[in-house]
Amino acid sequence: MKRRDFIKNTSLATAGITILNFPVFGKMAPSNKVILAVMGVNSRGAYLAECFSQLANVEIAYICDVEEKAIANGMKPFVNAARKPIVIKDIRELVNKKDFDALVVATPDHWHAPATILGVTHGKHVYVEKPCGHNPYEGELLVQAMKKYPKQLIQMGNQRRSMPNLIEAVKQVREGIIGNAYFGKSWYANNRKSIGTGKKIPVPATLDFELWQGPAPRRDYKDNLVHYNWHWFWHWGTSETCNNATHELDMCRWFLDVDYPTKVTSAGGRYAYKDDWETPDTQVATFEFGNTKNITWEGRSCNKYNVEGASRGFVIYGDKGTLVNKGNDDYTLYDADNKLIKEVKTGANNDGTNTVSATGNLDFFHFNNFVDSIRGNATITSPIDEGHKSILLCHLANIAQRTGRTLHCNPKNGYILNDPGAMKLWRRDYEKGWEPKL
Repeated sequence: MKRRDFIKNTSLATAGITILNFPVFGKMAPSNKVILAVMGVNSRGAYLAECFSQLANVEIAYICDVEEKAIANGMKPFVNAARKPIVIKDIRELVNKKDFDALVVATPDHWHAPATILGVTHGKHVYVEKPCGHNPYEGELLVQAMKKYPKQLIQMGNQRRSMPNLIEAVKQVREGIIGNAYFGKSWYANNRKSIGTGKKIPVPATLDFELWQGPAPRRDYKDNLVHYNWHWFWHWGTSETCNNATHELDMCRWFLDVDYPTKVTSAGGRYAYKDDWETPDTQVATFEFGNTKNITWEGRSCNKYNVEGASRGFVIYGDKGTLVNKGNDDYTLYDADNKLIKEVKTGANNDGTNTVSATGNLDFFHFNNFVDSIRGNATITSPIDEGHKSILLCHLANIAQRTGRTLHCNPKNGYILNDPGAMKLWRRDYEKGWEPKL
């Protein structure tokens, strides 16, 4: 589905969010206008820019990207806008502007944390897409930023945290509707194709590759890197775990009410094709939380056979019943004898493997939560200290996979114990002069 058609199908009206005609002294007052800048607008970012612009009294003032076709794509929704966004390619220049409130970050993963830090240290609130960092160290930096700059909100794009149905489902599970909830199973399945073997070619004239690489140590440009395939290179991407396991692992952690694991294992590899793809296309990761709770994730990037009839989702098992989710805000509850207790269906019209938005119109709950929190009328549902914990599970799965070892972790902070080699992957090297700093 094309992004423009997708947007039409995910408008505020279909999201079930009503924008009222507030008086000028209320929510629509000029003093309550939220001005945004969006960084990274080739795909998800262009969708974010358009969706945020549909919210009451929200305006997109700037678009930041380093590739001309992406910029053109990001500007399409604003052809007839009264105020067209200004394009600034360099984020270091953009954050010095005083006339916007918040930065939305939807770049490749290696830019997520550095851009967020630039925003926060320059007085901006930040909505950063998952994952919140390229590595565990960057997640820690963002938690430090949250504490050092408490007036700046940092919200991660794990949008299920704002969906009313799932908020209600968590409440029911915490209250014991399925008894002691002790095991979460999650999955993701897609049919991604081979990325082939890239050739070193001159950087396209449409791309500022220096700015695209930013904090990452410099590498040669290849013809199978930009725009999407960077996901599958460790140097820039974070594998399918941080790309998609993020959401379901976050749900399992939320429903089970756990923080940091004590033990992490991972098995898998690049099985489907022989090409430049470095990260696993097949991965099964397990996270133990002491001897009381457990979470698993099964990722299949290149085989789309559904689990529970869905391409993605999670199941929470308790000693008195089970909760099943099939990727959106839906859930079904069963008792210990598998008798149906309750079924809540989703109102979304979407595809769980859609790279623009897997949850469609339901995303608006999260967007609205962010801008309402900026206005002081709400509390963000995914503060970065919580987002970091969920992303850390993904990073630990990747570290276990890359080292081929079982990781034993400190339950207080997730640090890997007695394995200096694995801890070397806790952070990355940075291009000189581009290191993220608070």
